[in-house]
Amino acid sequence: MRTPPIVTADEAVGLIADGATVTVSSSSGLGCPDAVLAALGRRYRDTSAPGGLTLIHPIAAGDMYGIKGIDHLAEQPGQLSRLFAGSLPSGPSDFGPPAVRALIESGGVQAYNIPSGVLFQMHRAAATRQPGVLTEVGAGTFADPRQDGARMNAATEEFVRIEHLAGKDWLFYPALSVDVAIIRATTADPFGNLSFEQEGGTLGALDQAYAAHNNGGIVIAQVKRTSPDRLPPSTVRVPGIVVDVVVVVPEQMQTTQISYDPTISGEASRSLAEIEPLPWGPEKVIARRAAAALHHDDIVNLGFGLSAGVPRVLLEAGHEDEVTWVIEQGPIGGFPLTGFAFGSAMNPHALMPSIDQFTLLAGGGIDVAMLSFLQISGTGDVNVSHLPSRSHVTVGIGGFADITTFAPHVVLSGYFTAGSRDIEVGDGRLTIRQDGDVAKFVTDVAQISFAARNALDRGQQVTVVTERAVLRLTPAGLEVTEIAPGIDLRRDVLDRADCDLLVSDDLRLMDHRLFREVAPQLELGPRRRPLLMPAGRPPVPAAPPTRCGATSHA
Repeated sequence: MRTPPIVTADEAVGLIADGATVTVSSSSGLGCPDAVLAALGRRYRDTSAPGGLTLIHPIAAGDMYGIKGIDHLAEQPGQLSRLFAGSLPSGPSDFGPPAVRALIESGGVQAYNIPSGVLFQMHRAAATRQPGVLTEVGAGTFADPRQDGARMNAATEEFVRIEHLAGKDWLFYPALSVDVAIIRATTADPFGNLSFEQEGGTLGALDQAYAAHNNGGIVIAQVKRTSPDRLPPSTVRVPGIVVDVVVVVPEQMQTTQISYDPTISGEASRSLAEIEPLPWGPEKVIARRAAAALHHDDIVNLGFGLSAGVPRVLLEAGHEDEVTWVIEQGPIGGFPLTGFAFGSAMNPHALMPSIDQFTLLAGGGIDVAMLSFLQISGTGDVNVSHLPSRSHVTVGIGGFADITTFAPHVVLSGYFTAGSRDIEVGDGRLTIRQDGDVAKFVTDVAQISFAARNALDRGQQVTVVTERAVLRLTPAGLEVTEIAPGIDLRRDVLDRADCDLLVSDDLRLMDHRLFREVAPQLELGPRRRPLLMPAGRPPVPAAPPTRCGATSHA
């Protein structure tokens, strides 16, 4: 029986040849095999090999706040020739601005920003020798070849194609032949079997390992420890038959600045009473109003940004068990965490592989997607992936495109303007002392991450929640349905947008209780789906989502 050798990180990266295609399992600081990546960058600095690598990162490797990840390979020109990434470290940070951003912006590497779920599927397609992935994910966005084709700079060649099949157009993302997979786990047994008992998720490790192994490549596994005995079969998440070498790193962190928290890996649970309430301010108002879109027993995806405050608002109101959270990194259920632990959950009910999580998300198997935004156009197109004021380089679409393609209800949370602001909430009203000088509602977004026309054609509901107004997507454009008590519609909303906004004939005030520090009574809508169906009867359609602008759930 195979017994993969235990080697040093430097010995492991010595197996990687010039021009190899290398896939890395990580999600920012979660599950990042940073010791192996550091050794790979170190080898190139010392020997100029291996160079010309193609690197694949379904989710960002490294967060620049203690784990450099991909930046180990971007500091010296020539090590990378092509990059396929769902997202990138955002920086600046403890290490300074990410070198990978400068490399992309200078044209020093061909770079593609592919939706994370699609990148995971591309690995499965490669492992099973399929030509690639046909999907609607990314249609109408910057990933569409009729726009940028997912290319991040002028040096990047065409990759995504349009294919016509079964009477419609699809985006086609070709599979990539993988030579090396660098993955991470907690424990390796003598036969190379890997368990993830202290990890916050398995991410894409298995499919990335299969993609390399089935292509005749190698799999490098970084682990925290080894076991002298064979692991129980039910705990093995990557079988040893596909693992070639093991690198032991006893000091590897569970995630950035978190050595080990058993409630993240589901090995223990603890009371949610220790969760700090969301601080009082405009962001809490936004989270409260966003929570009003939820119904009992909803399955809800949670994204990064202001939407991450919604679970804490529900907890404060005693509704923490009324919805089930789903996070693209793998957790189902439990309480989503923020900060350096984002992507993890406390007391999760299940930890699914990311590719299987995206099967649920991209197929519309959720009720609501709670996400955030950078810019929105008057027609409803959304940008979450490009920071026009900071760099020409995208921060990455991540799983946003996969999640929003078929989500029945998309709730986008954010401030109405950007820049330096002085906004006070209290006594049932909102007061703007100084407004941000950067418009977030614009004529044309810097990059289309969400195509409004496609959402309208699919019948999706889109709600935008800000501190001063609530808007909804209509065929005619974005329509203001609610405004905050204390503000003026013309001065504080319409004139602060760089695009035309519609105003609902039924315009109303946001519930004044949202703007009082004492927690309001929060009522969720009735269950959308019946629990049981009478025999012999067709399924009853889900109840329509609560109309945007209703205040009965505030």
